[in-house]
Amino acid sequence: RKQATEYSTSSSDEGFESKPSLTHKAKRALRKRRKLEKETKQLIKQEELKRLHKAQAVQRQLEELEERQRALETFGVELERELRGEADSGTKDENQMLHEWFELVMEKNKLMRYESELLIIAQELELEDHQSRLEQKLREKMAIDGKSKGTVCSSPQGQTVP
Repeated sequence: RKQATEYSTSSSDEGFESKPSLTHKAKRALRKRRKLEKETKQLIKQEELKRLHKAQAVQRQLEELEERQRALETFGVELERELRGEADSGTKDENQMLHEWFELVMEKNKLMRYESELLIIAQELELEDHQSRLEQKLREKMAIDGKSKGTVCSSPQGQTVP
């Protein structure tokens, strides 16, 4: 008699465990959704930090570039004075001064191309940041729409989508 009671109890428990209640499924889906949202927020934050570090590096490089351009400009002004005969050129002959001046112009052009590249990178970072903010707004609006409808959709991969 005791065995029969235990046996029937365990079989009724098994039946209950094999069909979880809808509220349990809903809770599990909600937990899964919150976990996915948390992971998404963490990824967004990481990407934001990467862009920030890259932007700071670009800014530092632009500042260093500006210093080098100023130094070249100062050296160029002095060299032009020497070429015109307005300043004492010392032992330098005209060919040597012209050679230095052309090297200076080439270096200045190289720095200007590098500056253009850095500005393009900075613009890319701004656009990526803008895109990220727009995607976040879209996710928030979709989450609000999903909550107002009171439904939770599932993607084909089994992930809960707001």
